[in-house]
Amino acid sequence: MREFRSFAEFWPFYLREHSRPRTRGLHYAGTSLVVLIALGAVVTGHWSLLAAVPVAGYGFAWAAHMMVERNRPATFTYPLWSLAADFKMWALWLSGRLGPELERAGVVPERPGPR
Repeated sequence: MREFRSFAEFWPFYLREHSRPRTRGLHYAGTSLVVLIALGAVVTGHWSLLAAVPVAGYGFAWAAHMMVERNRPATFTYPLWSLAADFKMWALWLSGRLGPELERAGVVPERPGPR
């Protein structure tokens, strides 16, 4: 993995490491669960729920990299930028603005094939 000096340099790499829709989908599920758990902890005052945040977030993400994308998560080398990029990707997906970012990063849409 090359060395990145800024988040702006890291971001296209991050998107290419999440090129498959199923990888991104598992990340969205994990990030959504993280947000729901955190909100649940705030609303109920049960702060122990926060212990589930890393399990939910990393569990879905690492499963995606292991079983779908078949690459090494960038979290191991760039933990803070990976976390920021995950939330950025999630927010862009929720707002319907991720497509152009993927295109700029050189991520080619997968064509449906036989299953």
